[in-house]
Amino acid sequence: MDEVFNSYTDGASRGNPGPAACAFLLIDPRGKIIARDAVILGRRTNNEAEYQAVINSLQKAASLSARRVLVHSDSQLVIRQLKGEYQVRKPHLRAMYVQVKDLEQRFLSVDYSSVPREDPWIREADRLCNEALDSANS
Repeated sequence: MDEVFNSYTDGASRGNPGPAACAFLLIDPRGKIIARDAVILGRRTNNEAEYQAVINSLQKAASLSARRVLVHSDSQLVIRQLKGEYQVRKPHLRAMYVQVKDLEQRFLSVDYSSVPREDPWIREADRLCNEALDSANS
């Protein structure tokens, strides 16, 4: 059985919509961080930033030939939408949802887990988001 890579994602928007960034950490099955990234997104909503973090993490996981990914996020809305528990009603989020579902086809499995904001990996992703936003404003 292929081993599972863990992705921890976060998005931030100051103003909602406002200046936004997203970040992720990709951790291999042995617990080693193999990729991390933070991106400034311009003016976006928090939910757009959360979705973009998931998209970026799956793109990176695919580029590293991961076969199974477990995406962790503190955004209950995004996780519930990606699990099919909530409908995606907003057109701009629907397009991002479709992009995630297309990316899922590159893997044997992609699962989603809602984790608390206090999770240490989520806190690190949040730190990366805020660092990116702070650097954009300096």
